Amino acid sequence: MPRNSRTPRSSRCTSAGAGGRRPEEAFVTGILTSPEDFELARPWGLTEAADHAGYLVDTAALLTEARRVFGTVQARMFHPGDFADFCLLHGLDPAEQTARDRYLVNPPLQTQLLPYQGEDLVGDFLPRLVRAREGGLTLRHADLLLDGGLCAAQEQLPPQIRQAYEQGSEIFRRMLVGAGAGTFQFHCVVDAPGGRLQADARILRWEDGVVRINDEDLDLVCAVLCAGLARELPGAALLHGSQGSAGSCGEYRQVAWAWQSTGFGYAPAAVELDGVEARPGFSLGSVC
Repeated sequence: MPRNSRTPRSSRCTSAGAGGRRPEEAFVTGILTSPEDFELARPWGLTEAADHAGYLVDTAALLTEARRVFGTVQARMFHPGDFADFCLLHGLDPAEQTARDRYLVNPPLQTQLLPYQGEDLVGDFLPRLVRAREGGLTLRHADLLLDGGLCAAQEQLPPQIRQAYEQGSEIFRRMLVGAGAGTFQFHCVVDAPGGRLQADARILRWEDGVVRINDEDLDLVCAVLCAGLARELPGAALLHGSQGSAGSCGEYRQVAWAWQSTGFGYAPAAVELDGVEARPGFSLGSVC
């Protein structure tokens, strides 16, 4: 957690570069993303800021300086409840810096870390940190359903899981290709033991086929689709938004397509998900 000091401290170091180069230090920090979390964290003395607004000003300055000093800057949402549970589990004093460092780089939660590359802190980066925590918890759930097989490197995935991952990735690709150019929201759910798996993503697709999607959102979508297909679980997917682009004379239309799965693949179906009603989507088999 950053204090008011403008000199960032490194929470860990990455591996050394090739050719005998000095190790590239990575700066890792946690960020309180809401005024409510800020108030809950006050007893631990994590910051000297008077309020959350002032804390965010200090944090933005800290991240800017860290990018100047360190080769890699990463952050994750500092969730007071998660941190308190972590300290209780490991017998740590939450007021100690070592407790915060261990929490930030806890291996099972590495998926919650995001690289900071100079984005607007409040408008862009904070919402991504919140989604990354939620996504990280979903990834852990999906990995448990697959007996730890999901966390392996892609080339080391068990054959059944690798096949399901590739199938899920291809299904998602066909949904995006069939949608054409536009700005979309994607939602998918899988009814799984232990609770529903859910993934959401914001997608921008240009006329030339280039797609913009946050890496962490893409990873989560593919993991949820993979878990559903590998375990043959029912699920649904919905893609909605504004179809069209400036290149098409500024013609836009609102669309909402949906597909359902019985555990083996996705077929067009009328679905209501997250308050959005969608008509049956296009046939994925017709998309190259």
